[in-house]
Amino acid sequence: MKPATTHLLYLHGFRSSPQSMKAQKVAVRMRTRHPGVVWWCPQLPPSPREAMALVLRDIEAWPRDTMAVMGSSLGGFYARWVALQNGCPSVLLNPAPFPARDLANHIGEQTAWHAPEERFFFEPGFVAELQAQQDDIDRLSAVAPATPERQFAIVAKGDEALDWREMVAFCAGGTIRLLEGGDHAISDFDAHIDDLFRFLDL
Repeated sequence: MKPATTHLLYLHGFRSSPQSMKAQKVAVRMRTRHPGVVWWCPQLPPSPREAMALVLRDIEAWPRDTMAVMGSSLGGFYARWVALQNGCPSVLLNPAPFPARDLANHIGEQTAWHAPEERFFFEPGFVAELQAQQDDIDRLSAVAPATPERQFAIVAKGDEALDWREMVAFCAGGTIRLLEGGDHAISDFDAHIDDLFRFLDL
């Protein structure tokens, strides 16, 4: 049995932010029900390498046996990478299984989803950074495969942005809640949040 979570990291998706619906709902629950738990949801830079360097730097002192990571879409991909790097439990919400492939079509200027006036440039080199992280995931998961006790995923068949079959394969080995419908945002997140927190022993 894994110990209760004392530190929780949340990673948002591509073009998203800590203002996303799911991040905000998790933030409210952490603030109101678990004020003693360390909670961090950073605004990630567009460079995948810089994003993960930022994360690893700031969680360096976190206890590996009682920390956990949660992520959505590209953040779910990042969460799998962080979990493998640190040996901690993870919650993956419609995780992007092949972001290097998919985001190669989004090179150029992008707008932030929750603040359209904010713009950033997704550079060609970022695709190679994502591929390097994919290679890390493949290598590390072969040594430390996911287990139902260490990884919980929600995958919606109705996701309009990602193929649910690829997401299921990406989450193989862990606990998977496969939604027959749903959408990429997991609009019915309220129906699942209790189980996610139960998985984290919170």
